[in-house]
Amino acid sequence: MTEKNTFGGGSGTALDKIPQPACAAFLGYELLSVDREAKTMRVAFRGTKEMLNPRGGVQGGFLTAMLDDASGSMVVVLTNGAKAPASVDIHTQYFKPAGVERLICEAELVHMTKSTAFTRATLYNEAGEKVAAASQTARLLDLQAGTSR
Repeated sequence: MTEKNTFGGGSGTALDKIPQPACAAFLGYELLSVDREAKTMRVAFRGTKEMLNPRGGVQGGFLTAMLDDASGSMVVVLTNGAKAPASVDIHTQYFKPAGVERLICEAELVHMTKSTAFTRATLYNEAGEKVAAASQTARLLDLQAGTSR
């Protein structure tokens, strides 16, 4: 597995040891930066014509998937690959349609216990306008075994 075929894409994070899921590749996932001290991560995605709804905007479920992928992969990075989140609840708010364009997601770890992570993420379009935001609660699973602790 080459670094380009990993979730981390050669970022030097725990994601470099994980094959990139097909869903992340479809969304155009690209890790941009990690700030461990601030507990934040930036990820780029790509809205494509295959994602458009009848009105010409990226369907909301794809936007939520982008927010979820950024939040979840951030937890993996911040736990150095020890934990992976399983979403229990995601609440998404949509502010503006997204088109066929690059989208930037800023994810933040709000709080984490031994068994649960609470995150927030915001998605911006190429013009820097807020497109959608989500808050997530996730159960933490052992990444290697796929079981909770």
